[in-house]
Amino acid sequence: MNDSFHDEIQEIYQKLIDAWNRRDAEGMAEQFSDQGAQIGFDGSKVVGKAEILSHVKPIFEDHPTAPFVTKIKSIRPLGKDAAILHAIAGMIPPGKTDIEPDVNAHQTLVAVKTNSNWRIELFQNTPAAFHGRPELVDQMTEELREFL
Repeated sequence: MNDSFHDEIQEIYQKLIDAWNRRDAEGMAEQFSDQGAQIGFDGSKVVGKAEILSHVKPIFEDHPTAPFVTKIKSIRPLGKDAAILHAIAGMIPPGKTDIEPDVNAHQTLVAVKTNSNWRIELFQNTPAAFHGRPELVDQMTEELREFL
């Protein structure tokens, strides 16, 4: 696929991450399709813009959420109007200046283009605990620190 395709997928992902980092629940929900699903770090699954908004809004209101530091690892087409993106993510807790390795994650985004607009069909944020393999946690953390 061409560079424009990759740029468009990267852009919708970045809009989602930027909205999280701004603590903007509406900005996050806007990126999803009407039936788009979000599966959170704790396993919570919400479907559709309204449900995503009602799930994320109280999180921002009631918790000092940490911003994401991300690195896109791959973007690949699933046909001409769909794509999958894989990224790694870390978080910097409020009041801290470094990534907290215990909340590193793999992020997967599936986007679909409808009427010339890309929307998220699935965003999943999965813990990257690497049970029993602390060297992999360290490796991911170091890779993300390049973006601090």
